[in-house]
Amino acid sequence: MKTADRIKFLGTAGARFVVLKQLRSSAGTFISINGPGIILDPGPGTLVRCAASRPKIAGKDIDAVILSHSHIDHSTDVNVMVELMTDGGFTRRGALFATQEALEGDDPVVLKYVRQFVERIEILKPDSEYSIGELRFRTHGRHRHATETYGLTFSSQEGPISFVVDTTFFPELCEWYAGSAVLVLNMVRMTPHPSGAVMHLCYEDARTLISSIKPRLAVITHFGVTVIRAKPWEVAKKLSEETGVEVIAATDGKTVELARAETDDEQEDIFL
Repeated sequence: MKTADRIKFLGTAGARFVVLKQLRSSAGTFISINGPGIILDPGPGTLVRCAASRPKIAGKDIDAVILSHSHIDHSTDVNVMVELMTDGGFTRRGALFATQEALEGDDPVVLKYVRQFVERIEILKPDSEYSIGELRFRTHGRHRHATETYGLTFSSQEGPISFVVDTTFFPELCEWYAGSAVLVLNMVRMTPHPSGAVMHLCYEDARTLISSIKPRLAVITHFGVTVIRAKPWEVAKKLSEETGVEVIAATDGKTVELARAETDDEQEDIFL
């Protein structure tokens, strides 16, 4: 029986101190749309969170691993997740989607010996379309981040499901993700970093994107310390009031059922 389309946030950590102290889990996101199961950005602890998930996320449940970029909080568990997906390399199956930098850059993050375990490897490029079985998804233009990075939009019967991953804000983001029914935003900070060199979305950026795109549902995730201190559920409530869009804050273990936009929490929010 086909399971309901859903997004499960295995982890919601989004900055080095939150990751290093494990104030939030730094595991990736499990996405199931139109059948295939996908692990997006398997950061530290993804394997552990899959094993502890209710229900457990087993290798047979994963058909693809996607790396939006190669930073360690997004890619540390990529090799072990490929091994999980392929039964330790004994069953050649599945797909790996990653940037050129993640595969062939100065600091490639995918080990060469695990690459032979998957049926195919595809390089993420700007404004390109990809498929995993019946599921179709696309990249947009390159995000403005410290390494090659792409956001994603998945096609579903509920409408486009978009993930605006790490980036600084720029106006084209509103155009690229226009029409999204569900918009997942990596909102790391409450305010821009004083240096101007930290390339992540902050509260005002999220409000601008949500107000412009007007999705049916927006989900904020990938939190740094300033957002955790502000209590993400209260931040989401304020965004809802200011934009007129339903906004929820992801928690470790939260599942969003796309058809009903219902959520189920495995864990409570942790804040400083």
